[in-house]
Amino acid sequence: MSQKRKKLKLPLAYKPLGLVLSWAGGALAGLAFQQTWKAIRHEEDAPDALDQDRGWGEVLLAAALQGAIFAVVRSAVDRTGAKAIERSTGVWPSSDKGGRE
Repeated sequence: MSQKRKKLKLPLAYKPLGLVLSWAGGALAGLAFQQTWKAIRHEEDAPDALDQDRGWGEVLLAAALQGAIFAVVRSAVDRTGAKAIERSTGVWPSSDKGGRE
C-alpha cells in the first residue's frame, strides 16, 4: 500500500479512536474543573449561569476556568492520540495542516 493511499484512509480509521479519546478527555476535564473549583473557592459546586444566588463575576470566572481546562485537556488528549497513531503507523492522523474539523 502506498504512503499516499495510507494517508487517505488513516483519518477515517482514527475517528473511532478520536471519539473515545474525546469522551475520556471530557470526563477528565470535568473532574479537573471540579477539583480546581474546590481548591479555589472551597465549594463543592461551581456556579451555573442560571444560578440566581451567584453574581456575574463568579459565574464568568467559573465559565472561563472551565473553558480553559477543557481546552487544555482536549488538546493534550488529541495530541497524545495523534502521536500514538504516528508511532504505531508512521503516519500523522490528519491529512491536512488545519487541525480539527
